[in-house]
Amino acid sequence: MSESGDEIPPPESAPAIPRRVRVTAPAGAVLNLPKRGTPDPAAAFYVRSLIRSQLRIALSVALGFLLILMGLAVIVGTWPQIHDIRIGTFPLSWLLLGIGVYPLILLAAALYNRAATRIEDRYRSIARP
Repeated sequence: MSESGDEIPPPESAPAIPRRVRVTAPAGAVLNLPKRGTPDPAAAFYVRSLIRSQLRIALSVALGFLLILMGLAVIVGTWPQIHDIRIGTFPLSWLLLGIGVYPLILLAAALYNRAATRIEDRYRSIARP
């Protein structure tokens, strides 16, 4: 603001900033949400079963990945000659632990995805009326 209280106009090159608009529902508006029926014990059982199956698969894939990763670390730690084997200018141990892990991650992700999809498809086939 200038000393006289007038606002300084923005430069001509500045884009106009749109005013904020508050969006509200009209007064007395009623949402038409679908009514929930009584809880179905069979559906609740199937949902719990689906969640347990997905958790079991996630834990088994994660455990398998960790076991393989630990196995690589044990091989590198207990086999000292692996440091002498070189591919290009890098020791084989570096390549195994630095680059060799990524195919394992992709394999674990693919296995989990396929198993989870199979379980969800089975759930959908049971849950459909």
